[in-house]
Amino acid sequence: MLYSDRLRPIRILLKVLFSIFLVGFAIWGSLAMWYQLPFGKATTLSIIVGWLALSIYTIIGMIRKGCWKRLGLYGLLALALLGWWSTIRPSLDRLWAPELAHTVTGTIDGNLVTLHNVRDFKWTTASQATPQWKDETYDLDTITSVDVFLSYWTGPAIAHTLLSFGFADGRHVVFSGEIRREHHEVYSPVSGFFRQYELALIAAEEEDVIFLRTNMRKEDVYRYRVKLPPQAAKELFLAYVNMANQLAHKPEFYNTLTTNCTTIIFHMARLLDKTFPFDYRILLSGYLPGYLYDHGWLENGATLDEVRKKAFINARAQAGGREGFSRRIRE
Repeated sequence: MLYSDRLRPIRILLKVLFSIFLVGFAIWGSLAMWYQLPFGKATTLSIIVGWLALSIYTIIGMIRKGCWKRLGLYGLLALALLGWWSTIRPSLDRLWAPELAHTVTGTIDGNLVTLHNVRDFKWTTASQATPQWKDETYDLDTITSVDVFLSYWTGPAIAHTLLSFGFADGRHVVFSGEIRREHHEVYSPVSGFFRQYELALIAAEEEDVIFLRTNMRKEDVYRYRVKLPPQAAKELFLAYVNMANQLAHKPEFYNTLTTNCTTIIFHMARLLDKTFPFDYRILLSGYLPGYLYDHGWLENGATLDEVRKKAFINARAQAGGREGFSRRIRE
């Protein structure tokens, strides 16, 4: 057998693998252009059709000899596409949806932290509310509880994750990593991969951000009590404040997979313990309770199924209005 014949299977395999890469890149490029090109739909669609036609032309050329011209042309356009993509930057100055008009910042004075722009909306429907933003001061030495809330709206694997700190005076404040939508935008998990939204960190009353999910949107919401010693709870609170201050000056894009409500909690926990293990349940946030349970971070004494049943708060939440909401969901 000739040496070239022995290499033929390897060449074929490399061509197949490279063709698969080109297919994936063509799809990614098409979606990136669809979500980010500043043209009308008709013009954008025409550009995408041309891009896909060139991609198919290049892939067909991979099957034949002498395809370097096609590949070279495609490579130049791919570099231009990546160069354009790198120019897309997050912003702090857009016309935001009303509930995301402000993000939280904090002023630290020893054990006292003043949060600016704490949201306290009074929701009348799932999309309408009386807006209210306020400043609140908290004594971190009086933190009495840390609760993880998970709100499910589409299947068991995906949930929005919120972290609530309770204080000795009965107040609670919730930190939530949110998609910062513009006023005309509607959330799409696909567009969340393509720099469509900025990341917003908000602080809100439970009567706002949890009530909205249980009583207005009718999502399935669970509350899990986290076992944290006082010093760790204090450091976690400060980590959120520091992150909020950073985002207020240097915006970041939200990413459906890598920069979302649950990964924020994971990165905050890593600040407390660098050995905090990564797990697929960090990405599939709906399974986060099992992750916390397996590592002994939930206050329990029962099986995971029993803990889940006790954590479900919708019936208690919907038994009344805003008055006494935090107390009611903990009964």
